[in-house]
Amino acid sequence: MLQQYKHILVPVDGSYEAELAFKKAVAVAKRNDADLHLVHVVDTRALQIFSSLDTSMAEQVTETAKKTLDKYVADAKADGLDKIDYAIEYGAPRTIIEDVPRGNDTDLIMIGATGLNAVGRLLIGSVTDYVTRTAVCDVIVVRTDLDNQPAKAAHRAE
Repeated sequence: MLQQYKHILVPVDGSYEAELAFKKAVAVAKRNDADLHLVHVVDTRALQIFSSLDTSMAEQVTETAKKTLDKYVADAKADGLDKIDYAIEYGAPRTIIEDVPRGNDTDLIMIGATGLNAVGRLLIGSVTDYVTRTAVCDVIVVRTDLDNQPAKAAHRAE
């Protein structure tokens, strides 16, 4: 019997690598007749640093995330995938991404190899690394584009 995934989670943060994971997840969801759940985590630890400077920072970050996620949903639907939704969560990305699959019957997480936050990786470790070690389901770390070519070097520079 072939493995068939039904509930795919894709954490997205606006990075090129997250977009690669999203595109591949759409293809996998279509092949498996699966639903696709996107999650963007607003890192509240980072917002706390700036909260005294600008109280509307959280609103701006949330609005940007919503626009990005709406675009992803429109792209997936244009590509023929109907079962797609998203959530914007607040907290530590690694904790949220670890917890979401438990409540959504997720059987596959597709995640970009790296994300936007190089400083965070240095200080607290890679979210991707953490998810691959602690996930309760299968995890695919996406490192290549739809043609299975390595992610463009220009997009990897941080």
